Amino acid sequence: MKFKRILLKLSGEALMGERQYGIDPVRLAEYAQDIKTITDSGVEVAIVIGGGNIFRGVAGASNGMDRVQGDHMGMLATVINGLALQSALEDAGIPTRLQTAIKINEVAEPFIRRKAMRHLEKGRVVIFGGGTGNPYFTTDSAAVLRAIEIEADVILKGTRVDGIYTSDPEKDSNAVKFDTISFDEVLRKGLKVMDTTAFTLSQENKLPIVVFDMNTNGNLLKVVSGENIGTEVNV
Repeated sequence: MKFKRILLKLSGEALMGERQYGIDPVRLAEYAQDIKTITDSGVEVAIVIGGGNIFRGVAGASNGMDRVQGDHMGMLATVINGLALQSALEDAGIPTRLQTAIKINEVAEPFIRRKAMRHLEKGRVVIFGGGTGNPYFTTDSAAVLRAIEIEADVILKGTRVDGIYTSDPEKDSNAVKFDTISFDEVLRKGLKVMDTTAFTLSQENKLPIVVFDMNTNGNLLKVVSGENIGTEVNV
């Protein structure tokens, strides 16, 4: 395997499947099986998941809601998604722990770095919920922060497109895909990979990011195995 310990970043919208909102149990089960293929190969897996399928703080703020309140609601949405993903993973036979940046002791452990790393060493999947625990920071930032803290080899950003393109491939048929690209080139070309805070943090810590299509079964294993799937952002 090319990577020993990974941080998988999933969007909340990814859990909707073909629905307009909420959680699609079929999509959850598919993700769980894909994750099982890599844990069975000895890869240590941590996951950060967004909450946009339930609530998005920025959207709430744009409609007049207090931004801090909205972001706290978004954090709780990520915990709901984390619980759903934990259930699906355990149904697939994968031991899983949910840790949160905000204390909800009845449903999840608080985030403790050393404990998280110990879980990973024991072969458990660790899901990080609650974002960073702070308003104004996205789950992209949470993903990079947690990846650095647990000393992950890479951030795998699972999306619905198969990499980074010169423009939006869903809107521009002439868009060209990059197999690899540097952090500096992403910034120079103004390409959207993650929000600026998360991307800069990843760049400063020389933590590579691989953007790939998570919705094609088997792609996760291919990425971890080192196959040229998606786009790798590196120094």
